[in-house]
Amino acid sequence: MLRGMPTLCSGFSDVVGFVALACWGMPRYRREHVPGGTFFFTVNLLERRRRLLVDHVDDLRASFRAARHAQPFDVIAIVILPDHLHCLWRLPDGDGDNAGRWARIKSGFCRCLPPVEYRSAVRIARRERGVWQRRYWERPVRDETDLRHHADYIHINPVKHGHAVAVRDWPYSSFHRFVRLGWLPPDWAGERSVMPASIGTDGEQMPAHVTDRKHHEPR
Repeated sequence: MLRGMPTLCSGFSDVVGFVALACWGMPRYRREHVPGGTFFFTVNLLERRRRLLVDHVDDLRASFRAARHAQPFDVIAIVILPDHLHCLWRLPDGDGDNAGRWARIKSGFCRCLPPVEYRSAVRIARRERGVWQRRYWERPVRDETDLRHHADYIHINPVKHGHAVAVRDWPYSSFHRFVRLGWLPPDWAGERSVMPASIGTDGEQMPAHVTDRKHHEPR
């Protein structure tokens, strides 16, 4: 259980330690179809065996910063793994543009990398890079319990994939800010009971939720 963690609309920003705490307020849950909702995402590299996201983590951070400057949003929890990332974020009131934000993040990251990756004929014709999968997984967060389950899933993910023995050992995670703020103990190991769920991308287990939605960001 997260001790004192903000509610869905109290909001705080953390992209692996470089965004300041912000936007406290009264809890008011917003569903998917209402702008200003809270969402869980999985975003994958096109070549899942590459390590671009951790090898170029500073570039990814910079891309998040630039996207947040252009289109503000609050990152609640995030983990960056070598070939994919999971995050929870909340949109401002009256705003429903998740796709536009991911397009900014993805394109900003691509601009930091040399164009040496393989590209299919289709991607070449469309003048697209071959770094990211075109689609991403999006899930609206239903309530406070759902929020905590997804945050737990995010933080234990490096252990689940064998990248770390303990949650605290993985550096590219908002877990460390949760510890600093007193929301989780340093020796937290996650709750396996929150993860028996529907199948997500590439067979990955994710917290139980409504039907997964795949989205294309605008090119």
